[in-house]
Amino acid sequence: MSNAAGFSTRAIHHAYDPRDNEGALTPPLHLTSTFVFDTAEIGGEIFAGERSGHFYSRISNPTCDILEQRMADLEGAEAGLALASGMGAITATLWTLLSAGDEVIVDKTLYGCTFAFMQHGLTRFGVTITHVDMTDPENLRRAISEKTRVVYFETPANPNMRLVDIETIAKIAKGPRATVVVDNTYATPYLTRPIEHGADIVLHSATKYLGGHGDVVAGIVVGSVEQVTQIRLVGMKDMTGAVMAPFNAMLILRGLKTLALRVERHCASALVIARWLEAQPTVTAVHYPGLESFGQHDLALRQMDQPGGMIAFELDGGIAAGRAMMNRLKMIQRAVSLGDTETLIQHPASMTHSTYTPEERAEHGISDGLIRLSVGLEDVADIQADLAQAMSSQGSAIAAE
Repeated sequence: MSNAAGFSTRAIHHAYDPRDNEGALTPPLHLTSTFVFDTAEIGGEIFAGERSGHFYSRISNPTCDILEQRMADLEGAEAGLALASGMGAITATLWTLLSAGDEVIVDKTLYGCTFAFMQHGLTRFGVTITHVDMTDPENLRRAISEKTRVVYFETPANPNMRLVDIETIAKIAKGPRATVVVDNTYATPYLTRPIEHGADIVLHSATKYLGGHGDVVAGIVVGSVEQVTQIRLVGMKDMTGAVMAPFNAMLILRGLKTLALRVERHCASALVIARWLEAQPTVTAVHYPGLESFGQHDLALRQMDQPGGMIAFELDGGIAAGRAMMNRLKMIQRAVSLGDTETLIQHPASMTHSTYTPEERAEHGISDGLIRLSVGLEDVADIQADLAQAMSSQGSAIAAE
């Protein structure tokens, strides 16, 4: 499939030809743990990397290979790697890139399990974790040094929607030759392609928008052939064992076929909901890149093709008001994860970001009253109506507590 083809065309067709697979329209599911060789010599050549081929599904599998090639193409990378989860992608990458004595500079806002792995995990093995506010790139310029091996951030950040200027951060990182790693889960390659802006490695929790249906847990890494090969053979094969099952690869491939359509709907509905929330008297703050009032709206216009399907907001009355409102919802589901067909709502301080201490949350910009909303594919009027009825009763619900 030519790179000149459009995004959706490549998401459906890239790296697969039915004529090479008995005419099967859908890629075959290779449920095998091992592969046979025509000769001992061929087996040795494959093991040595002198010949392409598969020998054991902990290292590679034909079904996963299609997904890896397709995701690399959509992100504009040379190579891809499919892993068992988003955290598998993160840990395999960082275990490969880092050694004792190295430093990782990370943005001040991270997904809770990423924060825990870095701050409470990597530090036990002699890796220094330095948090800076990367919304101001000068903070990175002041902090970076020759011992900095990785610069890591999310954009938009989970859960408060802060953006990081990928191009500017990447230029600063190139001085000490630090590897720039970007978690692109919120945006997907349909909205942002960090490698085009100078990033080296891009990660995804494929559980989210890429799968899109809440029925699979998976992760993706893309980057150069050299880097991805190292992550495959070191971080995945030897250090984490976070191998994607072929069936899960099939589910993500299925999700990619409708990614553009789904993200378009997520974005359109989220903008309607964000504007509506901003007009509500009980809402004290709305964080959404598509709003003109969003502090980094200009950066969103430069870096994102559209503002995404995620919204963060706060209610007058803080955490008590937020919990009361969530408990009165009828259609919107109280659940973690995001990017599903269903609209999902959750409270980061007590759920996805509970790995932070209260002091750490305050330091890293995650308020106790923040609510995270993943806008789904339901009719937007129904999403709005459910929020409206829950908010209209929040006063009496708070009083009853």
